[in-house]
Amino acid sequence: MQARVYVTLKRGVLDPQGKAIARSLQSLGFDEVEDARMGKFIEITLKDLPADKARKQLEEMCTQLLANLVIEDYRIELVDA
Repeated sequence: MQARVYVTLKRGVLDPQGKAIARSLQSLGFDEVEDARMGKFIEITLKDLPADKARKQLEEMCTQLLANLVIEDYRIELVDA
């Protein structure tokens, strides 16, 4: 089983990388860009587990290592490999 974990800064947390990306895109002529937020994308391959147990394990991974819950949110997607 594969999982995709998306970690992003919480709304309201200053994102200087995202601001730099938005400004750069605008300077390249992409005037429709209003804002950009930078984040992390992590692909994890798990041994065969029931989906509920896999999700529980992934939640623990996120809270213990992958995301700083003070300033970041995360989202988990389970994908059939």
